[in-house]
Amino acid sequence: MELSVINIGNSKGIRLSKTILEKYSIGDKVELILEKGYIILKPKAEPRKGWDKAFKKMHENGDDQLLMDDVFEDENFEEWSK
Repeated sequence: MELSVINIGNSKGIRLSKTILEKYSIGDKVELILEKGYIILKPKAEPRKGWDKAFKKMHENGDDQLLMDDVFEDENFEEWSK
């Protein structure tokens, strides 16, 4: 795909079509990677985005229970108090 480099104030830039922005989930920021003669634009990932909704849904479905006990029957807490 060929794009024109355009003037933006004292800088230059490229325009990405709405189709490309939607297809690659590009929002307000991208990560720019310079690698071996290439410029790579990568959508900026938002770690843990949507986790709040996912955890709420898990709770509503009862899927947020412990898979194993957090205290085992053979644990001796006295040895930690020394």
